[in-house]
Amino acid sequence: MNYVWLVPVAFSATFILTAVLRQYALSKSLIDIPNARSSHSAPTPRGGGVAIVVTFLATMCILFAGGLISKVFFLTGVGAGALIAIIGFMDDHGHIAARWRLLGHFAAAVWALYWLEGVPPFSTFGYEFDLGWIGFALAAFYLVWMLNLYNFMDGIDGIAGIEAVTTCLAACVLYWISGAGDLIWSPLLLAASVAGFLVWNFPPARIFMGDAGSGFLGVTLGVFSLQAAWTSFDFFWSWMILLGVFIVDSTFTLFRRLFRGEKVYEAHRSHAYQFASRRYRKHLPVTVAVGLINLFWLLPIAICVTRFKLDGMAGVLLAYTPLMLLAIKYHAGMREAE
Repeated sequence: MNYVWLVPVAFSATFILTAVLRQYALSKSLIDIPNARSSHSAPTPRGGGVAIVVTFLATMCILFAGGLISKVFFLTGVGAGALIAIIGFMDDHGHIAARWRLLGHFAAAVWALYWLEGVPPFSTFGYEFDLGWIGFALAAFYLVWMLNLYNFMDGIDGIAGIEAVTTCLAACVLYWISGAGDLIWSPLLLAASVAGFLVWNFPPARIFMGDAGSGFLGVTLGVFSLQAAWTSFDFFWSWMILLGVFIVDSTFTLFRRLFRGEKVYEAHRSHAYQFASRRYRKHLPVTVAVGLINLFWLLPIAICVTRFKLDGMAGVLLAYTPLMLLAIKYHAGMREAE
């Protein structure tokens, strides 16, 4: 049975459900009110990311029933993603202490890694590595960091959505040209699900994603990368390359604030993309730039890794170098007055 019909269905379902959630948020006064640390200026409904979660998880159930994804990947992605979405939803509607959120994040990561059986051996620069339990622990921190950095980077209109759509579509291209067609369905349907929401979230946004959506996307993309690593570790390097804009900006900002002794868990506006949006006085050029960087800089490097034997770590270093320079140019991690 051909399941291509799921792509327009996923887009339409998310589009319609986002509209319903927007009306719900307005009726329940679930509004994000701008403050001194906000990057937006108008009160805006939040929580639209639930539409992405519901739609994508529903499509995963259909794919599993149709035999297009394995039981392992179904339990990995749906279990970890659903737990993170629930935690984010509860935090959107109230407040969960940071330590309990973090405990839930690690629980989701351990669940995913249990079913994936950790990370496979890999090679880079001619050396072979089998990290065993150390790799399991590092992968858990990786998943937790991925879901949190995605939350940190969801700070201007459309940026989290355009990142998810372009990286997932780019991954589909890599899978297709590499003959790994069985891996295409999940990122393709996630891209379609996010695109339906992005219509409402594209600058100027009419609804925000919220923690339920951003955390879900972060952990799901992390699971995609680890799942693909078991097919070929070059795919894992490629995911690291494709997600480079978010990884570099968030990580560079985190370490710069840590070295200054700031409380990194407190809200701030010191990411490079936030400085850039203030410089240009609009969200649109920054959001569009992220998509263009993904497709015209990072994707070609990822293709070189998967098809032309460029070492994965070398590809990451090549991809990240100009991104680091951009982070410095746009003062990532600096105080606003600096």
